[in-house]
Amino acid sequence: MKSTIEECKERYFIKKDIESMLKDAEASPHKLKRSLGALDVTAVGIGSIIGAGIFVLTGVAAATKAGPAIVLSFVIAAIACAFAALCYAELSSMIPLSGSAYTYSYSTMGELIAWIIGWDLILEYAVGAIAVAVGWSGYISDLLGAVGINLPPALCNTPGINGGVINLPAIFIVLLLTGLLVIGTKQSAKLNLALVILKIGILLLVIIVGALYVNTKNWDPFMPFGAIGVVGGAGLVFFAYIGFDAASTMAEETKNPQRNIPIGIIASLVICTVLYICAALVLTGMVPYNLLADMAPFSFAFGHIGLSWVKSLIAVGAIVSITSVLLVSLMAQPRIFFSLSRDGLLPPGISKVHRRFKTPYIATIVTGITVAICAGVIPIGTAAELTNIGTLFAFVLVCAGVIMLRKRRPDIKRAFKVPLMPWIPLMGVVMCALLMISLPAITWFGFIAWIGIGLLIYSNYGMQKSKLWIKYQNKSK
Repeated sequence: MKSTIEECKERYFIKKDIESMLKDAEASPHKLKRSLGALDVTAVGIGSIIGAGIFVLTGVAAATKAGPAIVLSFVIAAIACAFAALCYAELSSMIPLSGSAYTYSYSTMGELIAWIIGWDLILEYAVGAIAVAVGWSGYISDLLGAVGINLPPALCNTPGINGGVINLPAIFIVLLLTGLLVIGTKQSAKLNLALVILKIGILLLVIIVGALYVNTKNWDPFMPFGAIGVVGGAGLVFFAYIGFDAASTMAEETKNPQRNIPIGIIASLVICTVLYICAALVLTGMVPYNLLADMAPFSFAFGHIGLSWVKSLIAVGAIVSITSVLLVSLMAQPRIFFSLSRDGLLPPGISKVHRRFKTPYIATIVTGITVAICAGVIPIGTAAELTNIGTLFAFVLVCAGVIMLRKRRPDIKRAFKVPLMPWIPLMGVVMCALLMISLPAITWFGFIAWIGIGLLIYSNYGMQKSKLWIKYQNKSK
């Protein structure tokens, strides 16, 4: 007779065999079309990374945390992300399926942990998309106001904010991008690539023009808040790096994913890190760091030195950047829904693929409508911080998963391998866990509450409908 502990371990930590996962996905009627190349995947990563983080947080972090040494904060945050990125690259080359960390956890830590991380990723992308949509509304309202088109405050703010009733611009952009995503992944990827090229071009122009007005005296003192300030700055600007993991959610729609997914993940992180360092150097060189506590630091800096014409360019760059971030968020989340549904943990209708467009249209529409409604009536507030904790939690499990699979399945072919095993994954676990600990208590309460809701759904639906568990029980009879 099995003990209660053994029975619980058998049920809750049942794992997917990697070979079976790949075979079942290939044979499934709910199969996605492979149409993305390495450039598309890299653009997805960059599109999700460069957004409000660099345009907003750089100034606040420099003024209150690190001073000109914010450059070092970006380096530290990049290193923490690099550890996780290398682990994502190895797992995505082994398991080129939708679902990202959820799919990887299913094969390494079992169904319960996989469900928790899948539910966590839904929170990460949903809250991120809501916050970004509200931010997009603010920028577009300001830009329209600059050319004489003033939207009624009641129709471009959420209830309770500046006389707001409903945020129509936020709803509009979410529904527009949702419609595009239903039509096709390749078409959406082309739009994202165009937006990425445009926003990189604008950011490079800002860096080049700003470099002409750098005063090196503004870099002295370089580290006014000491090493603690630099680390605190890293925890804050980490938000600016969130997004490279979105590339891994596109694995099932990528041609030659064993090669193209690792390239896309690593290339997007490297490109964004270089741009961030250059932008931070220019910003703190143009204006004394203590003046940068502004929600639009680059606009403030150029206005401060008398280059007002650049402010309009920056506004356009911010809108383009935020649009591409929102597009990728709305592209990534349905892939999580799709994977959970295909495994039986959510209703089967969610994993339906459109006959003509070959996209997970039901999951995309559900995501789009939910995000649009929330963006229309919910202010950003502290809820956006949940994006950070959800991402870091996913990073911890992915890094741990690489170590576990290396020990348990050393025979599996790996198109990409994390170097310096097991130290890089271990460092990823430690650094991401430390950044999680540094987050406010209210963020932890919100995170725990969300996970609690997910466990209720799993215990009342997923446990009974799990295809893996049903298959296991049938074999045991």
